[in-house]
Parts: sequence; C-alpha cells; structure tokens
Amino acid sequence: MYTCQGPAPALSGPVRQVQTDSKRHPWRRYTDAVTEHTQQPTATSAPLAEGRTPTPAELPTQYVPAEAEGKLYERWVENGWFEADAASDKPPYTIVIPPPNVTGSLHLGHAFQHTLMDALTRRKRMQGHEALWLPGMDHAGIATQNRVEQQLAGEGKSRHDLGREAFVERVWKWKDEYGGRILGQMRRLGDGVDWSRERFTMDEGLSRAVQTIFKRLYDDGLIYRAERIINWCPRCLTAISDIEVDHEERDGELVSIRYGEGERSIVVATTRAETMLGDTAVAVHPDDERYRHLVGTEVELPLTGRRIPVIADAHVDPAFGTGAVKVTPAHDPNDFEIGRRHDLPMLTVMDDHAVITAHGPFQGLDRLEARSAVVGALREQGRIVAEKRPYVHAVGHCSRCHTIIEPRLSMQWWVKVGPLARAAGDAVRDGRVTIHPKELAGRYFQWVDNMHDWCISRQLWWGHRIPVWYGPDGEVRCVGPDEQPPSGPGWTQDTDVLDTWFSSGLWPFSTLGWPDDTPDLAKFYPTDVLLTGHDIIFFWVARMMMFGLYAMDGEVPFRTIALTGLVRDERGKKMSKSFGNVVDPLDWMEKYGSDAVRFTLARGANPGVDVPIGEDWVQASRNFANKIWNATRFALLNGATVEGPLPAPERLGATDRWILSRLNSVIAEADAYYDDYQFAKLCDTLYHFAWDEVFDWYVELSKTTFAAGGPEAEASRRVLGEVLDALLRLLHPVIPFVTEELWTTLTGRPSLVIADWPGDSGFRDRAAEAELAAVQQLVTEVRRFRHDQGLQPGQRVPARLDLGATPLPPHEEAIRALLRLQPPAGAFSATATLDAGGATVSLDLSGVIDVAAERKRLTKDLAAAEKELAQTAAKLANESFLAKAPEPVVAKIRTRRAQAEADIARITAQLDRLPAA
Repeated sequence: MYTCQGPAPALSGPVRQVQTDSKRHPWRRYTDAVTEHTQQPTATSAPLAEGRTPTPAELPTQYVPAEAEGKLYERWVENGWFEADAASDKPPYTIVIPPPNVTGSLHLGHAFQHTLMDALTRRKRMQGHEALWLPGMDHAGIATQNRVEQQLAGEGKSRHDLGREAFVERVWKWKDEYGGRILGQMRRLGDGVDWSRERFTMDEGLSRAVQTIFKRLYDDGLIYRAERIINWCPRCLTAISDIEVDHEERDGELVSIRYGEGERSIVVATTRAETMLGDTAVAVHPDDERYRHLVGTEVELPLTGRRIPVIADAHVDPAFGTGAVKVTPAHDPNDFEIGRRHDLPMLTVMDDHAVITAHGPFQGLDRLEARSAVVGALREQGRIVAEKRPYVHAVGHCSRCHTIIEPRLSMQWWVKVGPLARAAGDAVRDGRVTIHPKELAGRYFQWVDNMHDWCISRQLWWGHRIPVWYGPDGEVRCVGPDEQPPSGPGWTQDTDVLDTWFSSGLWPFSTLGWPDDTPDLAKFYPTDVLLTGHDIIFFWVARMMMFGLYAMDGEVPFRTIALTGLVRDERGKKMSKSFGNVVDPLDWMEKYGSDAVRFTLARGANPGVDVPIGEDWVQASRNFANKIWNATRFALLNGATVEGPLPAPERLGATDRWILSRLNSVIAEADAYYDDYQFAKLCDTLYHFAWDEVFDWYVELSKTTFAAGGPEAEASRRVLGEVLDALLRLLHPVIPFVTEELWTTLTGRPSLVIADWPGDSGFRDRAAEAELAAVQQLVTEVRRFRHDQGLQPGQRVPARLDLGATPLPPHEEAIRALLRLQPPAGAFSATATLDAGGATVSLDLSGVIDVAAERKRLTKDLAAAEKELAQTAAKLANESFLAKAPEPVVAKIRTRRAQAEADIARITAQLDRLPAA
C-alpha cells in the first residue's frame, strides 16, 4: 500500500501552489507538484523543444572527460550562470574563496577545498538562493617579490639597481604575464565562481580598504610602532609571520658554558653559543635553592669582559638542564620578555644579514661561522663544561627561501590584538559563529585567548605601503584614503609594507566593496560559510574575525567556520617533495577527468579529519562516472522520460514504488549531510544508492518489465526518468561535468547549474521496500550458491521456484532472469535446494557441474581449514604462549581461528548442498 508522509517538495521558481484536499490520494500531491514544475517554462527549467525526444545517439558510447569538460565550463561562464545579482530578492548565500597566492598553482589541497566550496555553492544555487562564490588572489608579498628578484638576479641586477618605483612596476608586469596561473586551473577543476567579481588584494578597491582600516585602527590606538622581537629572514631581509616559519628537527649541539669563577660561577646550556655575545643576564628560578645565594650578584660574561647580573624569574624551568639560562633579550622572544620585566639592556649583536657586529675577534663572521669560533674560544679558556652532539632540536626556517630565521629585536608596526581577539572569541562563544566540527573550537579559543600583538610590517617593496608619513621635526601622520599626504621638505613615507595577512584579513568584506556602502555588501555580507583547513585557523580565520567584527560594527564575517583536514597520500603520510609523494591534481584530471578527482576528494572529506588519497581511488571514481554514463544510455535506449507527471499509484508496481521511496529517503539524507558538512557520508550515500540500488537492482529488474512492454513498461520508463533526473541533480554539485552532459540530454533543458534541487516529497512505501528486500535476499543467496559451486555468471540452470506465501510471486520472471534460472523442461530432479526468506529454490545441477571434482576440491579446502583451526586452537590453549606473546600477535591468532571456523561452516554447507555423487 502507498503511504505518504510530510509536505510536498519545495520547488523553487514560479511554480503555482497546488491545492490539496483530504479526498485526494496523498501521492497526487507529489505528482501534481511535479506536473506543474515540468510544464511551467521557467528560467531554471526550460521545456523540451516541441517534438524533441532525447536519444542515446546524442551520447557517445564512452564518456571522454577531456573532450567534454572544457566546453561545458565555458558554456556555463558565457551564459553568466555563476554570476550573482545583488538586486535579486532571492535569499543570499555567500562564500569567498580563500585567496590563493598569485604565484601559486593548483595543488591537491586547493582541489580538495575548492571541490567542497563548489558543491556547497552549486547546491544552494539550485535551492533558489542568490549564490555568490567570489574568487580572487593574494598578492603574496614575499613570494612574489622573490620571484621577480630571481629574474633580476639572472640579469645580474638587484631591486636596488632599479629603485623602488621601477621595481614595483616590474612586479606588476610579472603579475600580468605570469601570475594567476591558478585561475585557469580552477576553471579546469570546474569552480563555479563569479568571475565578474574577481578581486586581487592589491587592486584599487582593496587597497582603499586596507588604508581605511589601518587609519581607523591607528586612530583608535590599536596600531602602534615599537621595538619587539620578530622572526627575521636574513635572506629575504624582512620580518615574517609565524605561519611563514617552518620548524624542522635538526641535529645541533648543546654546549654547557661556565660563567664566572669558583663558587660564584654558574653553568648555562645553549644551542646558540654565538648569541652569548649579547647576553645581559643569567636567570634562575626564584625557588631554586641551588642558586639562591647567587641572585643579585654579578658574573663575568666570558670572551667579553662584561659583568652581568644573576636574576630570578619564574619563567625559568629549574628541571631543564642546569636550571640556569643565559638571557639574550635582543635575540630570543622569551629572553626579551625577561629583559622587559627586569629592565635589562638589549644588545643586538647581528646585522640584517645575520653577521656578527659585536666588537672583537668575531666581528664580520656569519652567525654559523661565529658559533664554531665562539665554542672554540671558550674551549681554549676551559669554559666548556659539557658538549652534546648531535642534539636534535626544532629549528625555524623561512618557508619561502628555507633560510634559518633569526629572532631579532626590531622596530616594527604592531596591532594591539587584545580587545580584537576578545571580540573574536565572544562571537563563537555566544553562538553568532559556529565552528564545525565543534571539537576543533578548542584550538580556536586556545589561539584567540592567548594571542600576542601582531607584527604587521614587512621590509619589502611589494605590498601595501604603510600609510604613515614622518616630518622633519619628528611629526608622525597617518593618512586615510581620502586624505592628502603631507608634502614639503623633510616629509617621507614609511618604507615598510604590510603583512600579506593584513589585507587578506579584510577579504570577506573588502571584496564586497567596503568601506563604501555597496549593493554587494548589503546583499552578500555577512558571508555564510568559511571553508578552510584547520592548519590556518590561527593565522587567517582569527584575523578575519577580528577585522570583520571591528570594521562591520560587530557583524561577524561568516556564520559558520567549516574546518577541513589536510590531504595526505594513500598511506596517510604528509605530501612533501622530499618524500617524493606530491601529486599534481592536473595530471589526474587529464587522465581520469575532473569529476573523478572531485568525487575522490569529497568522498574522503570527514569534517576536520585529514584526507588520504591514492590514484587507485581516483580510478574507481572514474569507473563510477562511467557507470552513470552507461546506465543513462541504457535508460535512453529504453525510452526513459521526464515528460508528464508520474503515473498514478495503481499503475506502478512494487519495484517502481520501492525505488521512488528509496529516492526520497536518499534526498532527505543528502540534505542532512550537506547541512552538516558531512561530504564523505553524502558521497558514500549517493554512490551506493546509484550503483547498488538504481543500477544493480532497479535497472536490472526493469529490463524484464521493458521486455514485456505494455502499460507497466511505460510507467517504469517514466519512473526511471524521474529517478535519473533526481539522481543527476543530487550528484551534480560534486561531479558537475558528467551529470551536466547526461541531464541535459535526458531532459532537454539548458543546464543543471540553474536547475532546481530535488525535494523530498515525503513519499515512503515501506511495504514495497520490504518486498524488494525479499527479492534482493533471495537473489543474493542464490548468487552466492552459484558462485560457491563454480557456476559461470551466464550459465543457465533448470530450477523450480516455490515462492509460497511470500511477496515474491509477481517478481518470479525477474528473479529467473537475474539468476539465469530456466523453467524445468520435462522431468525434473532437484540436486540442490536452498531456502531464503520463506521461498524455496530447487536446482538441477546434473550435467551443469562435475559433482565428483567439486566434492574433491571442497574436501581439500575443508581439510586445510580444519588444519588451520587445529593449529590456532593449540596456540591459544598454550598458557606459556599467551603469557609471552604481544597482544597484537595473540589477536591475530584469534582472528585466524575465527576465520577457520567460518570457512569450515561454509565449506560443510556447500558439501551438503551438492547432489550425491
């Protein structure tokens, strides 16, 4: 019987409301809604051309992604289907793309996150939202400047030979000629972004936003200039952010040095002996009894003749090393804080190139040369108490040039993050912003609740120049975008530029026209979701939150932060050039198609969890795309159609009602998974519904119906068209190309990009689902038996079916077709009998298999299984073995025993089913 639960599907577009009453069959609500939708010409569902019927001839026998994908994408763009309308009355849905570097190219991490963002945007567009996915690029200050400096080096020049203005012009020229390669690769992947709104962090509008917010923060006392410890790259000659520092385990040396003489001496340990030239104190813990008598005294700093104090500070760990540490405030961030607390001198002993500047025999040496020289000099004086080599410790390297970074005291510009960070934390705590998965919220709070002031100045020429001018008499003036900078003798602009993360922190609102009150800003801000990797939650996500809340009067920049894992190789190992496991997604796209790469990535996307990926999995996804292609061709060959309403319930058999019931359940599951960012579960559900239920069962069962012809066949053709129509819509956001090609052929409509998302009508038929479950159980059992007996898949076997009181009789013809069981001809003698779900299948295997040979094979297999059982049981009965063997070994033996028991039961059952010899 039919049962319908829930409302009619929500259909977007100008679809007339269908009146219902209690006298009408509940199914009619669904068919009427579909009829209205099918017959109404709308912007999203153009009707078939008059007299036109889709034919399989429109589809090649094989799908060749390389021939189809580029043409489809250009068609989407040319028709403007990705462009959002700020004047629309549709509800907005906005995602701004994490801007890739202008120097970058598409890697698997990009492909992964772009696939998920594209899927979200495409679905929302199909659901009737005014969906904007805004693209753009980051100017990537250090990386881009390095590229151009490398070009100049090849010409025997440096940026200083050109001068600042000419060098910046050269960088713009490089950007226009070589930058932005990734944008073309995004098209190859199928990114449905609004290219008409493409932005660049140094275009005119975003530069205006940067200058505006700098001025506001400066005027509010939230930007200041001060000497602090920063990460300094001696190669790039600039401060760099924490995210631009890669920490690697390196072999070094730990040397213990005696400062002072006799009982008044103290031993410190260091991995950087060269920095002792800048020591201004030795620190111990206040409660450390070993050194209490020394606190307040002075010791002589070796090699320098200077005397430095011994101080007590709670930062010192008395359990580490000797419990005493050297304090070099100008070359270590922790020492800097100790120095500030105790008002210590801060001596810089290296220049910008990490060359020793301190007077004495080490002046002019590179820091690494100086390290060996200092240790050698200390050894000659007998000051080296102990040396440990190798000493493995983490060493920071510049992520751009791989030079070891130098902590260094430097005059820089800073953002006072305290109040901004508190606001960013409160926005998540009070629910205005949701972090997904919620388990990662702790990382966010750990960062924003303990955030240090942010160094935003960089000693580069490419970037947003700091809008501060210095006058001849010490004046300092910060200038906004609508103000004239000061002029006249002695006025100069600050030479530094802003950290790239400063401008990218404005991305959610600067790209929409802020600080101006634009239609885009009014319509599309705040954005709906920020989808990004959990690895940059600290450096980009938190900064966007701070700036968004500050600039937009407390309005959050996005309502949801959806955090993904990182892409790894198939063994779960980090992808690295040094490991030789880096994959270019473009290679896989050329070989298997963009859909295959996208589906593989999305199918591995569990929230916040790293994603392993291997080529075999991409190949399997390509096979899935081919399966969809072949099934749709079969449907077209057999007259599947989307025209007209679904047939009335009395015209549908259980198989048709079953697949429609399952379709609606899958639509509901897909919606729930999308809303929870469960892409892996979404893809798994759609994959198994498509392959296992639609293709392997419904299509196969329908072949019998189509062959018989008549009204039932016509009804099934309409149902098959309906199911494929909805299935292709469900799959489209993840695999847009193959679904587009198939759906437009099946329906004759313009594009899935502007089609409606399928709605769950609420129709469920549990009786039909139970009936088809019985069919599947019977067919599966008999197929397993045929396989166990060594029968070929196409080999026909005489059989008698006793379906009794089961719901199976209407399906007998289909069951026989699926199982290659032919009705008995003449005398019938059953040599094997199977019971499954109340039905009995009797088979005559005489002349079909060699019974004696099969018994011999199975008897041999049984003997092997019994031997395995005996061996594993003996080991597990041995108390000495159990006491000594590691638990994983014991567990493996238990697994082998269980498998042997299962094999014995299976083989014995097969022997029992065989006819007598």
